[in-house]
Amino acid sequence: MDDEEIAKTINDITKRMELLISDTSVPKNVRTAITEAKGHLDSKEAYDARISSAIYSIDAISNDINLPPQARTAVWGILSALESIKTSG
Repeated sequence: MDDEEIAKTINDITKRMELLISDTSVPKNVRTAITEAKGHLDSKEAYDARISSAIYSIDAISNDINLPPQARTAVWGILSALESIKTSG
């Protein structure tokens, strides 16, 4: 995956994150973690560092018992997309 494809995929992921951040049915701690992960992706670090930091932030909340089922599916989808970038890079 070249840098252009990675940038496009990260852009798609951040859009999905924004949907979760604006969803009031998602617990505040989860929205905070997703906002933090989005901040990592928006930083100017190397792609590997950005993606690893974002995965770390989201992984901690991916199994939160208060997470609504539709949000859990979205979080897992975001994690999966981030992992696919990390392993292909």
